[in-house]
Amino acid sequence: MQRPFRLVILAGILLVLFYFVKESFFNEDNYIKPLLKEREDKDLTFRSRDNSPFETEDRQKFKNLVYYEPNIGYRIKADVEPLAKKDTLHMPMTNGSTEAYLRYAIARFEVEGQPQKLTLYKKVAKEDEEQFFVPFTDKTNGFDTYGGGRYLDIPFKEDAKTVVLDFNRAYSPFCAFNPEYVCPVPPRDNHLSIAIPAGEKAYEHK
Repeated sequence: MQRPFRLVILAGILLVLFYFVKESFFNEDNYIKPLLKEREDKDLTFRSRDNSPFETEDRQKFKNLVYYEPNIGYRIKADVEPLAKKDTLHMPMTNGSTEAYLRYAIARFEVEGQPQKLTLYKKVAKEDEEQFFVPFTDKTNGFDTYGGGRYLDIPFKEDAKTVVLDFNRAYSPFCAFNPEYVCPVPPRDNHLSIAIPAGEKAYEHK
């Protein structure tokens, strides 16, 4: 009778350790603090002469970008469905040209119980780059967020079964701040049928 009792004790200890590790390495502070620091750093970049999309006058007026409040609920794990045929899409650009992207896989997930999907792309000219490019639109566009859609950059891992879509890190393209920039237009198959109130909001020039 002692052996089962010891197993119960061991299971209890492991459970406590699991929750301790979970709270230590992925709690709100450990997620939100780095996210807020990233946002501060981006503001600094946008004020700089070399890395800002703004012209001199707008850059001097710039104070900060505007975001939704961080929400861990919009850090979503999605199932990856590899595409048997990884064809090339000539994605439209804002100046009427196109740019070649490889349709790599489909990410399937749910938001508030509603099934959604996004195509994960890799830029043909940068196939060795260790990330997916995910341009998307949703029901916030033209209201709270930039009308042309937003982007996500997702770490790439060969044969991954899942990816994390962190919409708190969704960002606007440079052409949202300066029409002189040329940016990819999110394809129709990356339109989400719901609102994603997370990440970067539209910037109002003042």
